[in-house]
Amino acid sequence: MRFQRRGDAGSEVPVLVDGERFYDLRSLTADVNGAFFESDGPARAARALASGSLQELDGAADLRVGAPIARPQAVLCIGQNYAAHAAESGAATPTIPILFFKHPNTVVGPFDDVVVPPRAEKVDWEVELGVVIGRRASYLASPEEALDYVAGYVVSNDVSEREWQIDESGGQWSKGKAAATFNPVGPTLVTGDEVGDPQNLRLWSRVNGEPRQDSNTADMVFTVAQIVHHLSQYMVLEPGDLVNTGTPEGVAMSGRFPYLVPGDSMELGIERLDAQRQMVVAHSPRMS
Repeated sequence: MRFQRRGDAGSEVPVLVDGERFYDLRSLTADVNGAFFESDGPARAARALASGSLQELDGAADLRVGAPIARPQAVLCIGQNYAAHAAESGAATPTIPILFFKHPNTVVGPFDDVVVPPRAEKVDWEVELGVVIGRRASYLASPEEALDYVAGYVVSNDVSEREWQIDESGGQWSKGKAAATFNPVGPTLVTGDEVGDPQNLRLWSRVNGEPRQDSNTADMVFTVAQIVHHLSQYMVLEPGDLVNTGTPEGVAMSGRFPYLVPGDSMELGIERLDAQRQMVVAHSPRMS
């Protein structure tokens, strides 16, 4: 199944995408959120579609595309999860997953602007496979069962301010990761049955039309299953939580490319999950 949320920011309508058609899910759920996943929402939506009880959303194709999940209560991120990216960052390949957090208000739509905060001079892009948790995961017994707790997958852009992440961090990365708009997500949440093996997906990024990243999730140091299992040993993952699983090499921090400035565009995509595009804009007082 494929899910989106369409409409103005803050009033998006949950939809099921079937080919070129967009079906209104408000008869089943208020939103694509934790409660939807926890109540077996994707399966209920599939049954409603098969029975013909869902109505198409008029004008859906012309509406803004929001993040495909409502604002999550937690955005958990895994650092340096591709060996080549760890190397270009000047770090050794990690032996256990590195965890940091982003503020939930980093999550915006896949085509929304990314705002450069005041003082920010080293803003970077990171295409990542995002994992949406489908049911509560706590102290899972093994990685083999972990994918059963995944609702689906999304394209996620872990935008970062590298000076804040490294020089002003005090040893913890979240300062450079948590600015508003620093996590465009979507456009589509795709359930695991359509994605197949999450460890065999091409992911890529471009800046101003020029290639930056081009890799495959097969190169992850820790697999999706290993990450979900590992996190569940330290915290309770709730339905609707977003887990960003790391980025491959090809970011500005490598020194091979300039950092982002207002006027730049980013394009990012993952095989079977669609693509997203953002413009980079300067912060203004009215945005505060």
